[in-house]
Amino acid sequence: MSTNIVVPELGESIVEATVIRWFKSEGDSVKIGEALLELETEKANFEVAAEKQGIITSIIKKEDDDVEVGEVLGVLEEGAASNASPKESVVEEAPEVKQTDQAEQQSTEKITPVAKNLVEEYKIDTSKIDGTGPSGRITKEDVEKHMQTEIEESEIEASVVEPVHNAPAVISTQESNPLFATRDVREERIKMSRRRRTIARRMLEASQTTAMLTTFNEIDMTAVMELRKRRKEAFKEKYGVSLGLNSFFVKASIGALKAFPAINAEIDGDDMIVKHYYDVGVAIGASEGLVVPVLKNADGMSFAEIEKKIKEFAVKSEENTLSLEDIMGGTFTITNGGVFGSLMSTPILNPPQVGILGLHKIEDRPVVINGEIAIKPMMYVALSYDHRIVDGREAVQFLVRLKDLIQDPESLLLEG
Repeated sequence: MSTNIVVPELGESIVEATVIRWFKSEGDSVKIGEALLELETEKANFEVAAEKQGIITSIIKKEDDDVEVGEVLGVLEEGAASNASPKESVVEEAPEVKQTDQAEQQSTEKITPVAKNLVEEYKIDTSKIDGTGPSGRITKEDVEKHMQTEIEESEIEASVVEPVHNAPAVISTQESNPLFATRDVREERIKMSRRRRTIARRMLEASQTTAMLTTFNEIDMTAVMELRKRRKEAFKEKYGVSLGLNSFFVKASIGALKAFPAINAEIDGDDMIVKHYYDVGVAIGASEGLVVPVLKNADGMSFAEIEKKIKEFAVKSEENTLSLEDIMGGTFTITNGGVFGSLMSTPILNPPQVGILGLHKIEDRPVVINGEIAIKPMMYVALSYDHRIVDGREAVQFLVRLKDLIQDPESLLLEG
């Protein structure tokens, strides 16, 4: 009996995904619960597991294909997928696979679908390519590396040809080499990941559907830095994590949100939904793109719990193991461009949220205190807000309240 392998439900509001890789090939025997392939969504990656025991008879959606929830990815023939090797299982359970053209079957095992498309497009001999993928499979990167090597060798050959008197003009390498027919070697076309495409779409959506403004202030970080200096060793020894800036700003943001609840709200039609809980998103710049995992009920978390959770999120974002639970929801977001050296920026809203706080680089600057000039570690902070429900006065006062809490960190124990 044949069973379709379909795209499962991927979570609230997620309807599309991209096939990243198949762990199995046509003809492979699989067991219930065994991972078949990996999908990338706008928020996290998922593995699709076998719901039945049997043999994969058809792979319909290849690597880099975009798919929707419920769409068929492949076909599995139900049967007793014992501990026998895939070839033995194919003979017993799916004899029709045995009749598959041998060269085609070897090609499927030897090269990924994306790499195969390149090979066919440029008529490349795969026997000259060393595969670096699992089990020696040829990947897209292997093909592109081979193409680049051929181009460089062609250029070297062209450069050492001795000129002949009255010889006709030499056709340039770019004109004569078929690899140049459709692209310039100085360019590289890379398909955006599902996450990057989502980031682009949501950023455009935020700019087009919200009345976004940004207001700025600056904070004297002296008190926080001195407190961290005094307590950092004892804090790390006790909790196993460093006392960073994130926990101070999460706590201070919650205190300011309590004073100005409209910034912890969202718009639903003609209604304003004010959240009396504080799920704070913390933007993390992972290699695959920006992700915003959420500290759920952050007002009930200690400094140590916040720091531990953010560290966990950072590791999971790099390993692509963030779960839906990690990234769903959020009532307010904090993003820190200062870790990359940014002195000032205007953060973009994360709809449907109506407020996002931008932190920046701490820099020694001269400031006037009680009529005298002093050098202080200062940070510019920015609040972008949706002017449809947040007035400029509230936005400015929010930052003033945040500033007061950060400059008097002991008050965070009461306000946070």
